[in-house]
Amino acid sequence: MTFKDFELDEKLLEAISFMGYEKPTPIQELVIPEIMRGRDLIASAQTGTGKTAAFMLPILHKLTGREAREVNTLVIVPTRELALQIDQQINGFAYFQGVTSISLYGGGGSIDWEQEKRALTGGADIIVATPGKLIAHLNLGYVRFETIEHLVLDEADRMLDIGFYDDIMKIVSFLPKKRQTLMFSATIPPKIREMAGKILTNPATFTSALTKPPEAVLQGAYLVFEAQKTPLINSLIADKPLCKSILIFTSTKSKVGQIVRSLKGKGYYVEGISSDLEQREREEVLLRFRSKQTRVLVATDVMSRGIDIKDIDLVINFDAPHDAEDYVHRVGRTARAEASGIALTLVNPVDMEKFNRIEKLIGQIIYKIPLPREIGEGPHWELRAKKPDSRFSKKKNDR
Repeated sequence: MTFKDFELDEKLLEAISFMGYEKPTPIQELVIPEIMRGRDLIASAQTGTGKTAAFMLPILHKLTGREAREVNTLVIVPTRELALQIDQQINGFAYFQGVTSISLYGGGGSIDWEQEKRALTGGADIIVATPGKLIAHLNLGYVRFETIEHLVLDEADRMLDIGFYDDIMKIVSFLPKKRQTLMFSATIPPKIREMAGKILTNPATFTSALTKPPEAVLQGAYLVFEAQKTPLINSLIADKPLCKSILIFTSTKSKVGQIVRSLKGKGYYVEGISSDLEQREREEVLLRFRSKQTRVLVATDVMSRGIDIKDIDLVINFDAPHDAEDYVHRVGRTARAEASGIALTLVNPVDMEKFNRIEKLIGQIIYKIPLPREIGEGPHWELRAKKPDSRFSKKKNDR
């Protein structure tokens, strides 16, 4: 199956292709047709199975050609991090459509509040919000949700664990009775079923699993403080002269520039690629990387799925990926066509719990490699450990 089989809008398909999505994940195959039909659903899907695209692509398809500037879709999530992540993905999917979105979460100042108020009253198409921040706006009386057609509850079980049940039910009381409601949850305990019974109408039910990294990939992680990442990158590349094609992923465009400048200072053939470049420029950068004119390519997370190159020797996650699906996708960039490859992730203290979740979802504990002596001592991993992969015992420079 391909995304064209869903008969999505051409502009949406163009954005999907631009972002490098090649084929739907299992959860996307299951739920997109039902959402397109307008049916309510409850889906058991782990973070990292592609569920954001599963619910956003059909909603964005329905918003195609819509001229009204009013809130159409509300996505409720448990955390600021997830709100930001989903908002970023919406921006990518809707790149050619002109659909607007905003994320609402606690901790902002008065400027953020005014921007959020304008979006809620002036009509951002999609609102992604944590319950507490959204209720703070609702309590002031200026929010009108009569135009909402889609309600999405993401990581519903986590929201209930935090204690958001009453908040969610209060938010739902502001919404039209006639709407499409989509609930995604890693597990479906009795409390989730109780909520589903109150806010969903004749829902379809689905369960999906996560794909795993290729066996041929040698995976490892370094536990580092943020300031140690760039020196470690330099050390890793210097230590692997036989790796002729190296791909580095990072979370922001500014970090792309930082890494490129550092590596160029060491004399490497390195280029960066981000959404700042025009399409022609991106294609030229990728062509030089494919032809081995450029040894190291540094890319943002947004570009990660748009890089389809078969013979990459080493993939480095400068920042831990947001979820397991992204991790599996990036790791799969190496070890293509039954070849071996290396995938290394730099994990700072803030991202340790995120990386723990990735390990849990892929069912694999990734070996934590000791830092080179010249990098200094890094943070300690107190939650879990694993014996070294025997393949790491090979002599220095043998890859």
